[in-house]
Amino acid sequence: MSDSKTTRLFRLVDELSEAAKRLGLEVRREKILREVGYRARGGACRLGERNLIILDREMAPAEQVEILAEALRGRDVETLYLSPAARRVVETTAEPG
Repeated sequence: MSDSKTTRLFRLVDELSEAAKRLGLEVRREKILREVGYRARGGACRLGERNLIILDREMAPAEQVEILAEALRGRDVETLYLSPAARRVVETTAEPG
C-alpha cells in the first residue's frame, strides 16, 4: 500500500472516530489478544452505561475504517459534517457474509 493511501486511511480513521465521539460513542484502541484459530476484530459494544467502539490498535487502517463504518451505520450521521469519502464509507451497505 502506498504511503499516500495509508495516510488517507489514517485520516479517515481519525475522522470516523471523531464522528463517533460526536454521537456519544467512546472509541478505544486496544491490543486485542487472540486465541489460536480465532480472529477478534473489535467493533461496537455496550459496557454498563457506555457505548464503545473497540479497535485493535495493531489492525490495518483499512480494517479500522471498516469497523468504524459498521458501528456508525444506522446512526443519525445526517446531522454531522463528514467528508464525501467518509460519508460514502458509512453509507455503503456491508456485503452479506
